[in-house]
Amino acid sequence: MIRKLRTRRDDQQWMLDLALNMRGRVQNFEGDFQDVPKRARNYRMMPKVWREAAERHEALARGAESRGARATATAHYDNAIEAYRCAQHPIYYDDHPVKKYLYGKLDEMVDRRCRVASYPIERVDVPFDGGKPISCLFHLLPDRRRAPVVLYMAGMDQSKEVFPRANHNVGLERGFHVISMDGPGQGSSNLKKIRAVEENYERAGAAVISYLCRLREVDPAKIAIYGTSFGSYWSLRLASHDQRIAAVVSAIACLDPKHTIFSQSSPRFKQMFMYMAGYDDEDRFDAEVVSGMTLDGYLEKIRCPTLLSTGEYDPLSPLEDAIAAFDALKAPKELWVFENQFHQLKSLPNLGGLDGHEYVFDWLSMALNGKGLSKRHSRIAYIRENGDGPWGACEWTPPIKAGQAYF
Repeated sequence: MIRKLRTRRDDQQWMLDLALNMRGRVQNFEGDFQDVPKRARNYRMMPKVWREAAERHEALARGAESRGARATATAHYDNAIEAYRCAQHPIYYDDHPVKKYLYGKLDEMVDRRCRVASYPIERVDVPFDGGKPISCLFHLLPDRRRAPVVLYMAGMDQSKEVFPRANHNVGLERGFHVISMDGPGQGSSNLKKIRAVEENYERAGAAVISYLCRLREVDPAKIAIYGTSFGSYWSLRLASHDQRIAAVVSAIACLDPKHTIFSQSSPRFKQMFMYMAGYDDEDRFDAEVVSGMTLDGYLEKIRCPTLLSTGEYDPLSPLEDAIAAFDALKAPKELWVFENQFHQLKSLPNLGGLDGHEYVFDWLSMALNGKGLSKRHSRIAYIRENGDGPWGACEWTPPIKAGQAYF
């Protein structure tokens, strides 16, 4: 039986397969490095090539663990977790047996990593909507002291397992607990059929914040949120919804999804989000979900210090959208624009080859400690590829106003 097309752009699959074959990437094709562990000729190969990579790292991790080499085992389990996560992700069918098997292996790797990591990592289930919990991973400082916490909100193609890595936890190194959540439509929430519709994400995030406020390890006055990719949109919506948040970072931006990600970029994005939202009718999805995806009227409600971070030529968030979002904010605010970058957070030449995570957590440290961020703080930084970073001489006045196209 021929499966009916789910979206009008599904018949572009041959182009997506060609791009994957040529670039080693399933989306964001501007990047210079391949995403997949080895060459995949078409999209249907993705679960297999990622599973094979996961099994390799799992074997190495088990070997290191058996010898008591806990740090090495942790690094390999990090890689196995990411590979099993990527293997199950492209399967867009509820209750698919292969997806369930791969997600089971992902869970197994998380539990094995918890046993060998150098600090506590705990599973947390936060009650939500009649007994279907929001699942989180809580990375705690080794001494479990009372400290600031960052709630990480992953992107559309991510889940709670993607950040932070246990063998290099940028939050721990800066005195933060970090909790990552599977919001509606993501990871384990997807398997439980908690759908990414209406204000579900904001309500789920608020439920996690309420949980955090009850913990002795958490300073309730210093709860921050950090969203990347589609999580950049969700993080700002949550910050407008919940005034308990002390600071918010919205990075590798997707600030106006209904006008960019679902119509101008890879068909994969809309295919995935329809699955996350539980829709198989594109017209209904457009009318009932996409039409409400906006930050208009929300940004003005944010009261905490806010950092927006974007690539100068990010195809998922044209620079004019970032400038419009920055202008709409009334809170202390910064906008970091990375020269000549796209939808990319890792190994940025603009940061001397470091990941954006490092600088984001430094900014959060400053914001939560009141350093350099007055109530009137407003700054745009144009971070050059060979410059001196976001705190150098990089203040910038964009050549366009909100609503004008940037070329």
